[in-house]
Amino acid sequence: MSSTPYDRLLIIDFGSQVTQLIARCLRELGVYCEIHPCQTITEDFLADFAPKAVIFSGGPASVIEAGAPRPPKGVFDLGVPILGICYGQQVMMQMLGGRVTREHGTAEFGRAYVTPTGDRIDLLNGWFQDVREQVWMSHGDHVSAIPPGFKVYGTSPNAPYAITADPGQHFYAVQFHPEVHHTPNGRTLYKNFVRLAGFTGDWTMGAYRQEAIRNIRAQVGDQRVICALSGGVDSSVAAVLIHQAIGAQLTCVFVDHGLMRLNEAEEVVSMFREHYNIPLIHADEAERFLSALDGVSDPETKRKIIGKLFIDVFQAHADGIAGAAFLAQGTLYPDVIESVSTSGGPSATIKSHHNVGGLPEKMGLRLVEPLRDLFKDEVRALGRELGLPAGFIGRHPFPGPGLAIRCPGEITREKLDILRRADAVYIDQIRKHGLYDRIWQAFATILPVRTVGVMGDGRTYDYACALRAVTSVDGMTADYYPFSHAFLGETAARLINEVPGINRVTYDITSKPPGTIEWE
Repeated sequence: MSSTPYDRLLIIDFGSQVTQLIARCLRELGVYCEIHPCQTITEDFLADFAPKAVIFSGGPASVIEAGAPRPPKGVFDLGVPILGICYGQQVMMQMLGGRVTREHGTAEFGRAYVTPTGDRIDLLNGWFQDVREQVWMSHGDHVSAIPPGFKVYGTSPNAPYAITADPGQHFYAVQFHPEVHHTPNGRTLYKNFVRLAGFTGDWTMGAYRQEAIRNIRAQVGDQRVICALSGGVDSSVAAVLIHQAIGAQLTCVFVDHGLMRLNEAEEVVSMFREHYNIPLIHADEAERFLSALDGVSDPETKRKIIGKLFIDVFQAHADGIAGAAFLAQGTLYPDVIESVSTSGGPSATIKSHHNVGGLPEKMGLRLVEPLRDLFKDEVRALGRELGLPAGFIGRHPFPGPGLAIRCPGEITREKLDILRRADAVYIDQIRKHGLYDRIWQAFATILPVRTVGVMGDGRTYDYACALRAVTSVDGMTADYYPFSHAFLGETAARLINEVPGINRVTYDITSKPPGTIEWE
């Protein structure tokens, strides 16, 4: 459990796919919160965590089924405000003496409208200005009787108890999901709840930075730390933060596998050596990686080769750092909470590009993970607080295997050179049109096919290039960015004119799911 001097809000997760959105909304309101799976919550945990308020998330289970997840009964004796959402409402009603049933025709999925009953409570300040509120429902069961002390404050066609509360005990419950953008006024409800709980919104990036520096110094002492620097936002912010805490006790190892974007390796090395004066080992191993990938076309084989070589190279250089006792990683909060399922099942599989997986045990190192309480957007905010260049911390995500998975089929040096140039032109186009910050991720892919073309009255037989750009909140789902035809035509013309080796351009309009963001 994280230690923090701030008042804490506990989110008990019952398995909803949008629980992280609750935490993101609260963090944006300046409230420190943590998500913990329901099966890990015990009476001792509650006493140790000492939350100032509690939120029950939604979830896929049915409270009327045997073995349905429930929080400890003692949560209702903490004397703190509690907000139940969807399944969280139903479990609250059931445990406090109400009733939940399942009847034909009472399910609600998608957009719905809640109307007030006439009574008012502070939780609903700013609601029902236009008589009714649009909300997002996703429930099969519904509350059919409320516990003693509760009253109804809002109803919908299939949820007669859409908003219920016992204001005297500060227990509140809603059948809908305020955290999703399909509930446009949901943020107001959360804002009212944390105000009722007495939170002052004092959890800021500046305060987090100072607290993180104190914690790093206390953990590391006078020992040395090595950081596997990928050049991405997470590892870069972690490295700069740790350097501010312990200075020259930190050494970064940047493994250049020859699969970076145009000029990227030089930019990363320059920033850390010239602007931050952080001890940095630049391991230029491009030839080693590319030789090992010669003739390989299977995407998972590529990932395994790259992952194994990365560990071998990193360890060889790290072994030369005398007295290293810690390994720094840019682990984020979603990585932490997604590793535990609400049913107590096995942890989720670590993605192949988490290159330092297994190294701490193998090398006898302890972990330093100063970003493990932060979401991606919060890491960027911390990067701004630390003074990293805006163009650096705002960069789109880049996969650990690099251009290897943007080059379907066999990798060759020729194809990588073409791909680097094409990607640079594409990103330049996006920036020139002011679209970069509207897009979650954009990149070019060189396809394993040559096509016939006509250029300068002559025949060409060159590669086809696919462009990809998606919008997303967290990368778990994504939709393609709706470029105008004028933009796509202009970009295709630049690519064909400026990048030798390409004579055809396509745009990928696949969403995720069913596709993935990357091609391999």
